[in-house]
Order: sequence, then C-alpha cells, then structure tokens
Amino acid sequence: MSVKELLRTEIESAPDVLVQEVYDFFTFLKNKEQGTQRADLIVAESALRKDWLSPEEDAAWRDL
Repeated sequence: MSVKELLRTEIESAPDVLVQEVYDFFTFLKNKEQGTQRADLIVAESALRKDWLSPEEDAAWRDL
C-alpha cells in the first residue's frame, strides 16, 4: 500500500476534528515549501538584476 493509500485509510476512520487538524498541517507545510521557493527566486532575481538590466544583455537577446 502506498503512503497516500495509508493516509486515505486513516482519514476515513478519523474524527472530523482530527482530519481538519491534519489538513491544516498539510496546507501549512505546502505553503511553507512554496514560500521557500518564492524567497529563493526573489534572492536570485535581485542578485542577477544588475546583469539582466544592462544594455549588453538587451543587445544579446535582441535578435532571438
């Protein structure tokens, strides 16, 4: 049985209060991961901005 199947089995037999708590925790973890990825992108963008916003960069991409 896969982990998802095991979770489904547990969720089916759990009280609604516990299912809500598990759902809240799951969405927290999911949002935390997305937030980390977004923060990484923001850092990369700010670090590379000086290269991206240069006349040389514009000229390099002009003919593509």
